Amino acid sequence: MNNVSKSRSGKEIGFWRGWSIAVGCAIGSGIFMMPTLLAPYGMLGLAGWLTAGAGTLLVALCLSRLVRRVPKIGGPYAYVQAGLGNFAGFLIAWTYWISCIAAASGIAVAFVGYLGVFLPSITESSVLSLLVALALIWSIVGLNIRSIESSGTFQVVTTFLKILPLIFIIVLGFFNMQPEILPPVNPTDLHPVALLATVTTLVMWSFIGIETATVPADNIVEPEKTIPRILIASVLTVLVIYFLVSLAIALIVPANELLGSTAPFALAATKVMGPIGGAIITIGALISTLGSLNANTLTAGQVPLAAAKDHLLPVKFLTLSSTGTPIFSFLVSGGFMSLLLLLNYTKGLVAAFTFMAMLSTLSTLMAYAFSAVSEFYFLKRDQPGPARNRAIVLSVAAFLYSFFAIWGAGVEVVFYSFMLIIIGMPFYALVREDARDL
Repeated sequence: MNNVSKSRSGKEIGFWRGWSIAVGCAIGSGIFMMPTLLAPYGMLGLAGWLTAGAGTLLVALCLSRLVRRVPKIGGPYAYVQAGLGNFAGFLIAWTYWISCIAAASGIAVAFVGYLGVFLPSITESSVLSLLVALALIWSIVGLNIRSIESSGTFQVVTTFLKILPLIFIIVLGFFNMQPEILPPVNPTDLHPVALLATVTTLVMWSFIGIETATVPADNIVEPEKTIPRILIASVLTVLVIYFLVSLAIALIVPANELLGSTAPFALAATKVMGPIGGAIITIGALISTLGSLNANTLTAGQVPLAAAKDHLLPVKFLTLSSTGTPIFSFLVSGGFMSLLLLLNYTKGLVAAFTFMAMLSTLSTLMAYAFSAVSEFYFLKRDQPGPARNRAIVLSVAAFLYSFFAIWGAGVEVVFYSFMLIIIGMPFYALVREDARDL
């Protein structure tokens, strides 16, 4: 009996550990750059947090139903494949991989922006900024190729430390607030609905990662009960922290000073505590972005490996290093990250980060939308009644929210996302040939 208990406890994840996985993955570089990105949109920019939080809660409730139907490893990918088939499963595996790659590239940009607080010469030169970002990407790729254990240890430490600067800023903001500097509701020429769609897509970048709680379903205690609780608690936790942090910074720094800042948290802390406050926040932001970069790089290497095992990507992605890490997958992912950085660094730090954040968010939103649609397949087999009607309303609401946020991404990002999906089609054709030959 003792041996059995020990074995089970070694494999299973309870509520709090699952909660820490989701919250730890969601809180990353996004929040550290978001005050700058929202500054042009006035108070409606802050309202975007509430819209995105409510929408993410809808998605979480939809995923909660799906995990009860398909309580196995894979998260959104598993649900889509089970409900819509292999081709849809491939699309979600491919786009989710793109999401991780774009996220890692954007996080590298954020890291460089905060490093510029200590070394201004880096952010003053586009070439130097690019070189530092590339060196950072390949250092983290190397860490993950070396061993998953090293990557995991690194992640635990950085996840624990990343919440501290957020609490620090919230306390600073509410003890030193200046309500008179709050921006107007809508300082732009955009219609409020169009503006809200844009900022919702922007801030959704900071919620991406919540769905990771569904991925290790086979290691979670009673996944059909525990995962829904984890998802809802994680969304509410992240929403409260993000909204309070954004409001705190808006109460310290005028919007016109936030515009163009590559380190808004450091700017806010410097205003209150001088260089010491700025240095504390900058170190915290650098640690947080490193942790997020490592998590996304790890996922970017594992997603194609899992898809290749299901014959949804070429078998080359099954190539492992001597330490058992998916070396080919990591190298290809690192190459794509580098390509994105090369293509977008001419935009400048803030614009490059915005583009890659939008691309990553859009790719994950597609996984959310497909998951909501796959629920329709399962609903056909449910008995008519109030529970089925509520599930239909929930699935439709989650799909419409995902569509609303995708619309807010803009034509350029949607175009690039579509092109990246087209690029994946030859891989699927090769996989179908491989499967036919088996």
